[in-house]
Amino acid sequence: MQSKLLSALLLTAGATVSLNALANTDIRVTYAGSMGKVMDQALGPAFAKEHNGNYQGQGQGAYGMARLLASKKITADVFVSITPGPMQILKDAGLIDTAVPVASTSMVIAYSPKGKYAQQFAHAKGSDASWLKVLATPGLKFGRTDPINDPKGQNIVFTLLLAEKYYHQPGIAEKIMGGVQNPAQTHLEGGLLARLESGQVDAAAGYESEVISAHLPYIALPDEINLSNPDQAKQWYDTVSFQVKDSQGNDKTLHTQPMVYYAAVLKNAPNGTAAGKAFVDFMLSQPGQALFKQNGYAAPKGGALYPQ
Repeated sequence: MQSKLLSALLLTAGATVSLNALANTDIRVTYAGSMGKVMDQALGPAFAKEHNGNYQGQGQGAYGMARLLASKKITADVFVSITPGPMQILKDAGLIDTAVPVASTSMVIAYSPKGKYAQQFAHAKGSDASWLKVLATPGLKFGRTDPINDPKGQNIVFTLLLAEKYYHQPGIAEKIMGGVQNPAQTHLEGGLLARLESGQVDAAAGYESEVISAHLPYIALPDEINLSNPDQAKQWYDTVSFQVKDSQGNDKTLHTQPMVYYAAVLKNAPNGTAAGKAFVDFMLSQPGQALFKQNGYAAPKGGALYPQ
């Protein structure tokens, strides 16, 4: 009898240890810089509380972060990217097997409520070219990210090129940007909206999700140019492309990609792949999707990349 009781106690203790091991889950997440608020103030803390663990987040331009992960200069349990491009870098490096969609968004133009062009933007509409003409105003400071390191930096170029065609305004994209890789406009992503909020720039390219999270005013754009609707790909999105010079000075032609956020568990996850999978599952759960929605994100679209 004592032997059975002892065995039962040991089994119970073992189960408790197993449950505690599962509950005490630390997580390190690398994400596209535009996701800072939803990750660091919503998803990360909620996951840490549920799993009685610690959350660490690091965000910057998704291509730049993917290259750092691929070269193993930094490590993470989970990588969350906008568009498939950065994920391909990790796939090529042998660090991920698949990536699943967890949210989606669209391109918008955010503007400073303190800026001298605030009233003009407030009266402009995405349904006509009025917002484009405000952006092209001489002296207006427009902020965007580097198209080499950040998908958002690419997406605003695509949006402006599509806007030229949609509103019949040839040459206006070049007038607004002053060149695709214009250093006067490109900033590190993590600080772009902060510069907008403080009035250092008058307007900025943004994802609707991050702009809503930051409580900034913005101009919503039609599906034909906001890159959010896969049904518009053939008729509109696929009709534009542009070239950049990469870090080696080689010309590279860029094409549009779905504005979907993908998540992948890294094979060299410092806290283990089980922790990474738990975080991805949490993002896809009802509470996780509710947090995305509260922060301005739309539901995930499409299927997994490299399905297994």
